[in-house]
Amino acid sequence: MSRNRNSNLLRTLAIAAVAAIVFWLDQLTKAWVMRSFLPGESRIVVPRLLNWTYERNYHGAFGFFGSNSLLLIVMALVVLVVFYLSFKEAAQQSYLVCVAFGLIVGGAVGNIADRIHHGFVVDFVDFYRIWPNIFNFADSCITTGVILLLLKSLATRRRA
Repeated sequence: MSRNRNSNLLRTLAIAAVAAIVFWLDQLTKAWVMRSFLPGESRIVVPRLLNWTYERNYHGAFGFFGSNSLLLIVMALVVLVVFYLSFKEAAQQSYLVCVAFGLIVGGAVGNIADRIHHGFVVDFVDFYRIWPNIFNFADSCITTGVILLLLKSLATRRRA
């Protein structure tokens, strides 16, 4: 019983540590963008591929779900709860799932913090030739976390 409790504590700490690192890096990059750019300003990072473009995003993921900050915050929290309930058992079996969930939590909390503090999310990563939307570090972590969860889920089903 004690070994199981310690294992669950370590996995919870792993989720929290990843989430905290993601949140910190996300807020650090967004603060830099807000200090260094005017809204709408763009600078070339990699010619014909990547720009840093400061955009104030008042909408939800990929520009969907309207611009009501409170509604978007509530939706993000509901999605986090659904992910937690869906992958709670898998997290007890896999540190990869813990890392994935930490990426999702840290990214979601980073974007929620933006909505609370600014009324919008700070976006700046602009792969303008290959992706139509400007995004941020938090969005990248959320996407990576979801992909890891899907891959783990597919691998688990394949073995069963």
